Amino acid sequence: MRTVSSLLLLLPALAWAGGSNYTVSPGISTPSGKVTEWMVPTPKFARDPAAAPDGKIYIAVMHGNKLARFDPATQKFDEWDLPNGTRPHGLVVDERGTVWMTGNGNGTLLEIPFRDGQPGTMIAHKTPSGGSPHTIIFDGKDALWFTNQSADKVTRFERSARKMTEFSSRDGPYGLAMDKGGNVWFCQASGQRVGRIDAATGKVSEIDLGSGSLPRRIAVAPDNTLWVVRYGDGKLTHIDAATAKLIKSYDMPAGAPGNPYAVTVDGAGKVWANEIGTDTVTLFDPATEKFRVFSLPTKNEGIRKMIVDAKGRLWYMGSHSGKLGVVE
Repeated sequence: MRTVSSLLLLLPALAWAGGSNYTVSPGISTPSGKVTEWMVPTPKFARDPAAAPDGKIYIAVMHGNKLARFDPATQKFDEWDLPNGTRPHGLVVDERGTVWMTGNGNGTLLEIPFRDGQPGTMIAHKTPSGGSPHTIIFDGKDALWFTNQSADKVTRFERSARKMTEFSSRDGPYGLAMDKGGNVWFCQASGQRVGRIDAATGKVSEIDLGSGSLPRRIAVAPDNTLWVVRYGDGKLTHIDAATAKLIKSYDMPAGAPGNPYAVTVDGAGKVWANEIGTDTVTLFDPATEKFRVFSLPTKNEGIRKMIVDAKGRLWYMGSHSGKLGVVE
């Protein structure tokens, strides 16, 4: 395993896409309020959708141990079995069309190359600390970053060198994002802090959001600010990435009972956040500081992650309902 100093010398020039997907740049959301849902083939806690460069949506089917793919053009699903014990959690699709999945059940990073629309040989890269790999992002060039919740680590994997480097955390690192300077930010979901890994030094620092905040996920806006949803107290917090300072916190429409869980940002800097406790998704406009609320057609959806695709559509996966949904 490389030292932090030698690793950081290899940091590539960042191809930044923002939001919560780091290959496909999010479009601008102009929702009419139309919501459409499709039942996934294996409704066994499917989660964490990711947009591919070709517009298809990939999904981790955690309890079914499968990778699913949805084609919005044909409205049809494909599905593939994963190596035994993978229990996939998060995934991202790189610029080559390769799917990278966190093996929450067996402490792996799973590499799935695709050719002519079909998966090739899958490679499971073992994490140094084992644990339960969680949320994953791509830096747009060479590195995959993922949180490892039970091991209290954040891990960087270099595609070219096939090397992993771990950074220590606490309180169950969960959602993560990367700012325009290459600094990695992550939520400590069972605590009250947001962590930051400095791109120049590898030093880990923290911002305290207060007791009971339970920050869950984080996303980066085009202006290089960050948005954090706080599952514990029902707030949406705005952070300046350049200064690592809090800007302002907002009460979500449903308040603490809403238990905000997922967050992402569109190409204009508007913030999508869901309230898992009330089956609603909200669109927040920082310019007016107003929320627009969308009620979902299915109760007990259980949304854990959302993404904005290149057309500005919001995609979500209802882990409890087994339904993939889009707000357009």
